[in-house]
Amino acid sequence: MNDTPAAAAAGGKPANLPPAGLRCVSVVMPVYNEADTVANIMKIVLAQPCVMELIVVDDCSSGGSWAELQKQSAADPRIKAFHHEVNQGKGAALRTGINNTSGPIVLIQDADLEYDPVEYPILIQPILDGKADVVYGSRFAGGPHRVLYFWHSVGNKFLTMLSNMATNLNLTDMETCYKVFKSQVIRQIKIEEPRFGFEPEITAKVAALGVPVFEVPISYNGRTYAQGKKINWRDGVSALRCIFKYNFFRR
Repeated sequence: MNDTPAAAAAGGKPANLPPAGLRCVSVVMPVYNEADTVANIMKIVLAQPCVMELIVVDDCSSGGSWAELQKQSAADPRIKAFHHEVNQGKGAALRTGINNTSGPIVLIQDADLEYDPVEYPILIQPILDGKADVVYGSRFAGGPHRVLYFWHSVGNKFLTMLSNMATNLNLTDMETCYKVFKSQVIRQIKIEEPRFGFEPEITAKVAALGVPVFEVPISYNGRTYAQGKKINWRDGVSALRCIFKYNFFRR
């Protein structure tokens, strides 16, 4: 793996966190073949007052994603851009990104337009208030969402239920992209899964730490497969494997 930085950025309440409104969030964005959306979502992310830096990791994309990241990083010093020369998966891209954060709060953001960065204040508030070390944004807790695939929602809820049974957490959306961490919490966790197994893995390892976890409602504008959605049934099978592996064999 070669991680090539294109640009670098410098960088409260409890646990030395700054008050709401100040730049305190490191956003980590994995990118794979998102040339059509990545520039737009990066601009929306950087427009949020709480964002201190944006770490984007191109996972060996084709179609111009890496060129677009380099262009954007040259225009804003808050952007750190990294490139994998071999495709490794979302979990691997997140591992690279998280290892290069410097802010007190770390937030995961996909490179499509399914999740809205305008909701960052909702996501980070429980941490700023000293109530949570980890926050999950739930697509199933009452926020507006695009109506899409029934069986996807069934699969999501089934995997969340199994994860909850194993972790003894009562999440409604374990598979959500929007996960937010105090930096000292996420840095305690070794990310092993290279693909979408990151979601149940990180949930099991957060539960094992025994830190306070909050869940807040978020909106969701899901994509169709024609629009570039990547997750499939194989990732669901992998998630089952990860639930058992990281809860019952090791965390």
